[in-house]
Amino acid sequence: MSVDPARKPRNETEHERLDRQLMELLQGFRVATTGVQVLFAFLLTVPFSANFDTKVSDTGRALFYVSLFGAGLASVCFIAPVIQHRILFRLGQKALLIRRANRFGIAGAFALGISMTAATTLVVQALSDEAAAAVATAVVAVLLCGWAWFVQPYLTRRRAEEHPPETEGS
Repeated sequence: MSVDPARKPRNETEHERLDRQLMELLQGFRVATTGVQVLFAFLLTVPFSANFDTKVSDTGRALFYVSLFGAGLASVCFIAPVIQHRILFRLGQKALLIRRANRFGIAGAFALGISMTAATTLVVQALSDEAAAAVATAVVAVLLCGWAWFVQPYLTRRRAEEHPPETEGS
């Protein structure tokens, strides 16, 4: 039986594998960081909008803070691996950097999901009613961020671990 090319081990050294993995992680962070920075910058300007204090309820203010601090935390998480890479450059710590970057990426995604959910809820609540805000919260948090970012890849990972790839000759 032949091995699926997508599951076939790469012909690369350990050093080449670590280089590739780090570059893949950093490229993913570049994409995520841009979106987080746009959201964060927008949130930083919102309180200076006309009548922000009078138009936003206490619940809306809480949602704003959750969104603002979530975007800030996501920014820190997505930028941290790049800074750590610069500080630890040429010290032979690439495997450690990759593990940390992966953890920072997951934490950043959680923070971003919370921030996006709170911001969406705040806007929908301001433009509509509580029921619409609740639906928006559920859709963004559960269906979009929860499913696409965490549940679906987790289920795929479990299936892959339960059915490891076949190796040639077995």
